[in-house]
Amino acid sequence: MATLTSFMGPFMISSVNVALPAIQQDMAMNAVQLSWVATSYLLAMAVGLVPAGKIADIYGRKKIFSTGLLIYTAGSTAAAFAGTTAGFIFLRVVQGLGAGMFVTTGMAILTSIFPPQKRGRAIGLYVSAVYVGLSVGPFLGGFLTQQLGWRSIFAVMLPLGLGSITMTRAFLKGEWADARDQRLDIIGCLIYAAAILALVYGASLLPSATGSGLAFAGLLGLMLFFLQQKRATDPVFEVSLFLNNRTFTFSSLAALLNYAATFALTFMMSLYLQYIKGMPPQTAGTVLMAQPVIMAIFSPIAGRLSDRIQPRLLATWGMVVTVAGMLVFTQLHTRSAIGGIIGNLVLLGFGFGLFSSPNMSAIMGAVEKKDYGIASGTVATMRLMGQMTSMAIATVVLTLLVGHRTIEPQNYDRFLACVRTVFTISAGLCTIGIFFSMFRGRLRHPQGE
Repeated sequence: MATLTSFMGPFMISSVNVALPAIQQDMAMNAVQLSWVATSYLLAMAVGLVPAGKIADIYGRKKIFSTGLLIYTAGSTAAAFAGTTAGFIFLRVVQGLGAGMFVTTGMAILTSIFPPQKRGRAIGLYVSAVYVGLSVGPFLGGFLTQQLGWRSIFAVMLPLGLGSITMTRAFLKGEWADARDQRLDIIGCLIYAAAILALVYGASLLPSATGSGLAFAGLLGLMLFFLQQKRATDPVFEVSLFLNNRTFTFSSLAALLNYAATFALTFMMSLYLQYIKGMPPQTAGTVLMAQPVIMAIFSPIAGRLSDRIQPRLLATWGMVVTVAGMLVFTQLHTRSAIGGIIGNLVLLGFGFGLFSSPNMSAIMGAVEKKDYGIASGTVATMRLMGQMTSMAIATVVLTLLVGHRTIEPQNYDRFLACVRTVFTISAGLCTIGIFFSMFRGRLRHPQGE
């Protein structure tokens, strides 16, 4: 069930990315509002992930998992009928909160079931399902947008969500709550939520003074959260994991930087293919499938290898390949060959697949069983913080170079400058991530290198 639901969130993200031009036209959004279609979903997930992981450890992972599915399905269905930009973005927030609940508990349930020597293989399949969702999303999202309109993407979540809820209740037996004797730190949850909201919303307003002030306040809030958690009797997040566990810390930072470098790829390339190359949504989605298909193929292989080979080696080489692919995309122009674009998407897909499963296995393998929920929440939070950072970078660059205007032929040159700038920044972030990946330390269970 965890693997099944790991398909749904990525499918929604990647399919909506292809539908963005249609959403922009139908709802008369400007470039910054359009970026919030993705950012609001990710922001809500990030706010909910860490508290949901702790709540699940206390009250039961299956219970929170099922509740998250219900909220996600309701938000998705309602979004299909949204009539205003504000209402639509609010429902994206509802979707994100629900997704945060089942994402953080899904990985914890998976890790609870499988022993360490088989964990890499299980996580590889989980990650592969994520990438299958990313693979199917652009093609099916493009097809649905072109044939039935962008609202059909959200409507299709109703049968998928109800089916997942039914199967979870029927086949997922037992319950996991390894921290039943602890209490939820409400104050910590509120500080965390306020800090994340200020940080991400402030980043979306950069480079304005208000945006800078909010982003700075968000950073201060996270520092306050860190200090408060050190003193809390039952912390919502075990900061000792970062203070005393280098493998966990460096693996988490590597994940943060990898996603910060890569998430905006689909967003930027979807707009590039449809605006600069003039592709219809379905064709653009088919081209974008190249990357996640390769990721889906290689993630289980990398996961199996991480049971025998040190994850840091596999993940580091994945980061190196990713840097190479990002540097290639810094040279995009109006006449870039589609064959070359597809080839580079394949290269990036290989790099992502080689990094993700081993890195996730390293994070989950570096903690004790009682902290699985928190560690799972950390994995997802680092991923989403990275994704939001990536979207914030894209949003700031779009704001500076295109402004609050629609993307049209008169400013295509500025948009191309945005694309090249975003990929240059991405290559730099991923280069920094190579250091954390390589020097994280060894795990005990792999048998040799």
